[in-house]
Amino acid sequence: MKKDTHPTYYPDAQVICSCGNTWTTGSTRKVIKTEICSKCHPFFTGQQQRLIDIEGQVDRFYRRLQARQNYIEDKKTREESRVSPARPITDLEMGSRPTEALAKAGITTVGEFMAKLAEGEQAVLDIAGFGRKSFIDMKKKLRQLGYELPGGEEAA
Repeated sequence: MKKDTHPTYYPDAQVICSCGNTWTTGSTRKVIKTEICSKCHPFFTGQQQRLIDIEGQVDRFYRRLQARQNYIEDKKTREESRVSPARPITDLEMGSRPTEALAKAGITTVGEFMAKLAEGEQAVLDIAGFGRKSFIDMKKKLRQLGYELPGGEEAA
């Protein structure tokens, strides 16, 4: 056997736990430091309900769980606001002429436009400055955003 290939063995190595418990054993290290031992481990002490939180694992888990909940709530809020009747007509980016024509008629939100559309197609077309092309574009835009248009499916 070759000389000096094996590490030095210490028969009186000291083990120190974070709870303050110490004992001696044989090892290749002179001093060994541990975080938990049989004096403080819940399995040996009978405290099974106690959680051992090493390096904040439980806190990280709860932060990730909360972040997931926040993400789901934000997604739901965005989806609801996307088809909200209180959404301004200006958010639809239809152009200045149709938007101004609707504003002059007192229609500033999607809900007001839908109410006017519920009266009939002609009621919307009677708005001064709001023609058939603007009407068709508005209906297409509302359908793309997920709005349910009142009335039957007309050619648009």
